Amino acid sequence: MVNKSQDLYEKIVDLARRRGIFWTSFEIYGGVAGFYDFGSVGVLIKRNIANQWLKYFVYTRENVVEIETPIINPRIVFKASGHEEHFTDPVVECSKCKRVYRADHLIKDLLKINVEGWSTENMSKLIKEHNLKCPDCGGELGPVFNALLLFATQIGPYRGETAYLRPEHAQGMFINFPQVFKISRSKLPLGVAQIGRVSRNEISPRQGLIRLREFNIMEVEFFFDPEEAEKEVQELIDEVSNEKLRIITANMRMNNIEEPAEFTVHELIDKKIVKTPWLAYWMGIGNMFVKNLGIPLDKIRFVEKLPHERAHYSQQTFDQEVYTQRFDWVEVAGYAYRTSYDIERHAEYSGNDFTVFKKYEEPLTVTVEKAVPNPTIIERTVGKENFGRVMRTLSQMKQEEIVRELHAKGFIEVESFKLPPECFQLRREEVKLHGKKIYPHVVEPSFGLERLLYVVLEYAYHEREDKVVLKLLPQLAPYHVAVFPLLAGRKAEHAKMVSIARSIYKDLIKKGFRAIYDEEGSIGRRYARADEIGVPYAVTVDHQTLEDNTVTIRDRDTTEQVRVEINEISKFLVTRLGLNALV
Repeated sequence: MVNKSQDLYEKIVDLARRRGIFWTSFEIYGGVAGFYDFGSVGVLIKRNIANQWLKYFVYTRENVVEIETPIINPRIVFKASGHEEHFTDPVVECSKCKRVYRADHLIKDLLKINVEGWSTENMSKLIKEHNLKCPDCGGELGPVFNALLLFATQIGPYRGETAYLRPEHAQGMFINFPQVFKISRSKLPLGVAQIGRVSRNEISPRQGLIRLREFNIMEVEFFFDPEEAEKEVQELIDEVSNEKLRIITANMRMNNIEEPAEFTVHELIDKKIVKTPWLAYWMGIGNMFVKNLGIPLDKIRFVEKLPHERAHYSQQTFDQEVYTQRFDWVEVAGYAYRTSYDIERHAEYSGNDFTVFKKYEEPLTVTVEKAVPNPTIIERTVGKENFGRVMRTLSQMKQEEIVRELHAKGFIEVESFKLPPECFQLRREEVKLHGKKIYPHVVEPSFGLERLLYVVLEYAYHEREDKVVLKLLPQLAPYHVAVFPLLAGRKAEHAKMVSIARSIYKDLIKKGFRAIYDEEGSIGRRYARADEIGVPYAVTVDHQTLEDNTVTIRDRDTTEQVRVEINEISKFLVTRLGLNALV
């Protein structure tokens, strides 16, 4: 029976616990905030959501490949990426009970003021001005400071190398870009995708599945030539060109416009609302994907981040949000234009080449200035004992670097010696250039799987005659079909119906259906159990089956029942479920 006094969130949490979808981790030890376990039904729904994501973002894309990288990364990775410096949240501690709060969330809860992106000094000032106290004990709150969200560990059991658990997949894909590019026929644009677990040491995680310390991300790093973006996106744009997105731009936010405006993907590009057309393209794909999970268009919006809200690597970011009853608008995905920030940083820190050679359609003839070292004058300038070392260093320097420094400074410093222009013969030469090296730019669509699970459950949750019906779309349901024998009549008939039902169940499994078998309790209770976990159809073997080899197939959503011959069950299900459209 449904508890009428509960709100929707509480009903979903109750259902999730009863029917094996999810529950708090480590409950026997009091539980730990930010961690959840997923039961047999929850695992299947999550996997089906992930399969749909792969269908939309990877398997139907000619130029996107999937890889897998380690969860634990050496410290240098996140020094290079900037996470060790920038991946922080503002926190405040109670001086009395020592409880720690996420400062911006606390201020928003108590004062209804959005201070995302504010400095710690300004947040501290606001807390002091309004005399905010600890909500738990009423104690004084200390100054706001930034806390690193990376989970620290070490590689090696004793005084090992400092390492971090990854907070995103991106760095693993950036590090591997040269290798993946090479095995992908060295062609741009190129998407690199990954699904897997990440960890963020959240300050005070709340909101159930919405804010976790360990969760799954589904992410694509899409590498492209920024000079060719306009042309290359046209080759793929037809699929999403007319897809309508509900957008709140940064400019709209700054003018206090809260109602989204509707734009097609084509309009986002044409009106220059996005800084690269690839951002609009992937937002269009993401809009189609989330709608395909059962979320209505009017409950989806894209909100552009203001400059102070963006991550350190982003030139433009849109959050894709879904409306929920308990949490209002919840971010389920982020679309970031990361430019070439990450691969340039990894090139700098590792000393490896992350550039791509861009070949010109026709060679270009250009005049270049060269600086040819004059050994006699250089030896006279630095001395015979230093000559060899200086010449070796010069041989490793780029010509354009030498020429640039000579013109800018009037000398070039090598091995602590200042070499004047007289040490070089400057001359101009015409050369043919067949191409140039570039750093690809990157657009990143990134989804949180557990957040998607929650919003899917909220929009699938329905009640019928005080019973729960989870109206999951067939492609997301944990099972396609439930199989029941009717337990009534003589003992011999029972045995026969059970035998036929088990045979049907095994046959459906062999044919690739996700099926569940249940013979416990009344047929009404079994229907209710199947409805609660979202099984679209139930096959019941009854007395008439023994007479004419037909079964009853019940529709979860309408409760309508039809008679179908046993050998036609799989054909009926394929047609009704649209299995040919499933991954």
